[in-house]
Amino acid sequence: MSWLRALKATARSGLKVERRRPEPLVALRAAAGLGLVVGASLALFGPGVAVSSAFGAFQAAIATFQRSWRPRPTLALASGASLAVSTFLGYLTGAHIALFIALLALWTFLSGLAWATGPTTGIIASSNVAIMLVTVTLPTSVADAAGHAAMIAVGGFVQAALIVLVPIRRWGAQRDALADALGAEAGYARRLCQDPYAPFDPVPLMTARSAAAVTPRQARRRPAELHGARGLAERIRPVLASLADPAVGVPREGPQRERVRELLDAAASVLHTAAHAIRHGRPATIPPAAFAALKRPDTGAVLTGPARRAATRLTALLADVVETATRTDRADVGELRERPSLISLVPVAVRTVRGELRGESPVFRHAVRVSAVTTGGYVIGTALPLGHGYWAPMAAVMAMRPDFTQTYSRSVARFCGTLLGVALATGVVRAAHPGTYTSAALAVVCAFGMYLLMRSGYVANQACVSAYVVFLLGMGGTAWTQTVPERVVLTLLGGVLAMLAYAVYPAWETPRLRTRLADWLAADGRYAACVVAHHANPAARGTAAVREALLGNRDARVAWQEAVERAAHEPVRHRGLSRAAAADAQDALAQFGRVAMLMEAHLPDRDAAPLPAAAALAEALRHATEQGAKAIRERRVPRWDEVREAVARLEGEGESGAVVDPVVRDGARLLLEALDSLSDALRQTEEV
Repeated sequence: MSWLRALKATARSGLKVERRRPEPLVALRAAAGLGLVVGASLALFGPGVAVSSAFGAFQAAIATFQRSWRPRPTLALASGASLAVSTFLGYLTGAHIALFIALLALWTFLSGLAWATGPTTGIIASSNVAIMLVTVTLPTSVADAAGHAAMIAVGGFVQAALIVLVPIRRWGAQRDALADALGAEAGYARRLCQDPYAPFDPVPLMTARSAAAVTPRQARRRPAELHGARGLAERIRPVLASLADPAVGVPREGPQRERVRELLDAAASVLHTAAHAIRHGRPATIPPAAFAALKRPDTGAVLTGPARRAATRLTALLADVVETATRTDRADVGELRERPSLISLVPVAVRTVRGELRGESPVFRHAVRVSAVTTGGYVIGTALPLGHGYWAPMAAVMAMRPDFTQTYSRSVARFCGTLLGVALATGVVRAAHPGTYTSAALAVVCAFGMYLLMRSGYVANQACVSAYVVFLLGMGGTAWTQTVPERVVLTLLGGVLAMLAYAVYPAWETPRLRTRLADWLAADGRYAACVVAHHANPAARGTAAVREALLGNRDARVAWQEAVERAAHEPVRHRGLSRAAAADAQDALAQFGRVAMLMEAHLPDRDAAPLPAAAALAEALRHATEQGAKAIRERRVPRWDEVREAVARLEGEGESGAVVDPVVRDGARLLLEALDSLSDALRQTEEV
């Protein structure tokens, strides 16, 4: 993609306004917390302190809207406390320009590295730097600075207290995550009725798994219907695919296929009903038609072999889903995943950040870029005869992200949103000349709009934020003529600096596509090898290893898909992997993982007879995919002779009269075909 096309694509992405379901009550609670803090601060301490406390409450509320499963009060407290520390340290060095710039460079560099621990931490850290640039100009002494920092922390405490005292849809996010996972499987079952090879996006299941991790205190209070259903959903998905797939199920046409369609449609109805019940906290009432379809007595006569086994397992699993969705007791019926405390995560975060301290790391490059741009923008903004030079670095640090698309799209959206917000706020100020308390009320209204539109797009978000800042500083006595013109110019300067920094010191995803593909192949191979090894010796193996391998495979697949999406908008040519080859390789590995999943759906019980011929296939898959991943990283086409020989031995034993499960026999052949397709896809690049 050329630079011009990349800039157009990212600009459109940044200016896109999405229609997302708002949460008006949550937004109203956050705005009410901000209003309480601002009103009390104005009455007790005056406008200067009110501005500081307002930033604390404003940022704490933003933290609670982030995509995190940690308790919301914890996020609000952590945001308020970290912003208070940042502001106080900034003020201590603010009188000495060289010392402040050094602190700004260090603080911004650390905020850039914070993205290694997750987007929530990265956003909070970046916001702390941006707000610090404004709030350090407010106090006049060390004692005042300490007071301002304390009020910022109080703002976070007030937001946390309101979340506890005024709960809104308690456990709502976790309910939505689990309901979305069940709903995704319901849609998958319906698609399988028409297309037995329909794809399935595992992200809803991964999100539900993240949401299922709870603190010990949460575990004691979690609603009963949130126990166990996610684990059942994980087990249902391969059974659905196995029942529909002609390779290990039933023919594409005929009475058996019609019966399979009835079962899949009934499964979709049951899963949809369970999802609705869990989302709204109501008992699940199964549609009579779906219940009758699942309980038809002639299923065993119509279906045979693997299809019959899959139908029996599906009926049992759906019954467990219904029972779980209608539980009223608090007994633990499912897997309990404990969420570690913030303090216990500190050593993990340190190790994670330390692992990113290398020149080729995208997070490290982001930290270097944002640190250089923020300090450079501060120096330039201070030197320009515009006043309020902090607008440029503030715009840059809030727009910059570790990847190209978000950095450029947010830079465009921030500038456009700033123009819109400043224009509206300026019109109100010039027409109404609001006083201190009126400006405070208008700032709270703008904050409510921002909270309400939090997930509707960055440009709408920034329009509300820009108006909020104008009214807030106007409350502190700063006239609109002292803030609006330079804010627009310096915001543009900050956005331009952010975009130039990425062009000069990029972290392109395109050259790393081969590495991502190799990681996915290795994870795919481990998963398939674990599944086949379980068939080889059921008594010696549990399903835990298969489960862990599946989770690793999902992570690698999602990492690949995200990398492809980012690379698609980058203005660089491919280096070793063309777009067409990447698409074909993705299809091949998706098919490989699908076959392994079909084999997982028919894992034998512990007392089943072992299948020694599968042991060699499992080892061949594990070793060959590891070597294949190495070949991909080294820009070579992998070979699968080892797997081919193991598949031939397995088929030979079946022909000689040995008992070989048809699922394993057919699955082994399909796995080899998928690997050959992968090599064919990579060979396209070699021929370019």
